Amino acid sequence: MSLSPGAKGWINKYFDLVNNKSITLSYDQPENVSQETFLHAYIGETGLIFGYPTQLIFAKGVNDKYWTTDEKLKILVFEAQLLVYLLNNHDKPFEKDCFINSLVAFYGKHDATSIKKLMSFFIKKNDIEFLESAIAKRIEIKSNVLESNLWINYINNCFIFLDIILFNDYLKKSDKPFSENYEELALEALGIITMAAYSDGEIEKQEEYFFKVFLASANLQDNKKDIATWRFNKGMKFKDLVGVANKNWMFKHFVLDLATLVIMSNHDTALEERLFLNELLELLDFSENELNRSIALTEQFILNNHDKIPLLKNSSSIEKIYSSFSKRWVKILGRNKDKLAVELKQSKELVSLIRKSTSTELTKEEKELVKTQFKDIVKSMPSLAIFMLPGGTVLLPLLVKIVPDILPSAFRDNEVEDLKQDPKKKELN
Repeated sequence: MSLSPGAKGWINKYFDLVNNKSITLSYDQPENVSQETFLHAYIGETGLIFGYPTQLIFAKGVNDKYWTTDEKLKILVFEAQLLVYLLNNHDKPFEKDCFINSLVAFYGKHDATSIKKLMSFFIKKNDIEFLESAIAKRIEIKSNVLESNLWINYINNCFIFLDIILFNDYLKKSDKPFSENYEELALEALGIITMAAYSDGEIEKQEEYFFKVFLASANLQDNKKDIATWRFNKGMKFKDLVGVANKNWMFKHFVLDLATLVIMSNHDTALEERLFLNELLELLDFSENELNRSIALTEQFILNNHDKIPLLKNSSSIEKIYSSFSKRWVKILGRNKDKLAVELKQSKELVSLIRKSTSTELTKEEKELVKTQFKDIVKSMPSLAIFMLPGGTVLLPLLVKIVPDILPSAFRDNEVEDLKQDPKKKELN
């Protein structure tokens, strides 16, 4: 099963693979999860929010071994838009032409300079050709800042996620032009990033890199770019962000995710930074659960991709992030310790697999078994509800390593029972 996103005609090829069942346009949305929460969680698992494609949504079986990062991002953006369309039209049979027409009309409303030129150049081309060119243009980053090239090569264009947010709004009949919406949201997101960078009282080199890459990926017109740069050099206050509170849920969570990434990228969260995040939560009208979700998403991204992204390879930073992850979930799990212990004692198979995972890589089947059984256990524990969301279970490989420290008695009880069943184990140990 092959697909070449670097060549013309990849959209038609994609749908050929859909037609012959090589790609299945299916998803599993829990009944009690809203559409926006589902989209954020599902797409968050792919790395798209941070501009680095880690996995596709539907075409997971396609051979992408020789794709460039840009090509992976191109397909991922297309699939995210496809998921948005499917969710907004879940009560209708899927029609490829209707989806393409919607996406072309959406980008056709974008009168920003780069797309305006693109539209005039490709005016004689058909919808598919225009769409392929438009998506390629949207993920492209133009920057003359040499020192930011390191990030640009590995975290491409996180602001492309704004396209997903705005396409969702467009399908819900938003009457505001895409370009006006986009530049307004991009400026506000850059403002949040600026405040996150300043939250501990100083701008570190890595935080400056973040801003430069985000600014480049925003592809703003010169006057808007000057405003964002002036704000970064001068600093910002919460009173400068009065419009953010009125934006939709997905955008507010997006800026919370970006702020969390900036703060957590290279050190422990300082008290001042934690206070900033708490103030941001209040501005966004979010609960602490949403911050926990953003932190979990960010930690998952950094811990799973630090070996691929040079600027995240600092071993001490990774150790601090893992330590932070451990301490927080030790606290959260500790609140449910007694109940969790009872449940685990009744699931010897799960305990055995958890113990095994601390020293040996589990098979694919074993990992699925852990996910299924753990999700059954946490259904009755509200503070662990994150694992019930799409993407939540990807945290389990990290979490299960913490469980033995939380519940030593539960594990010892099972070990005693095991010895009673097989006395020879004591001799072997």
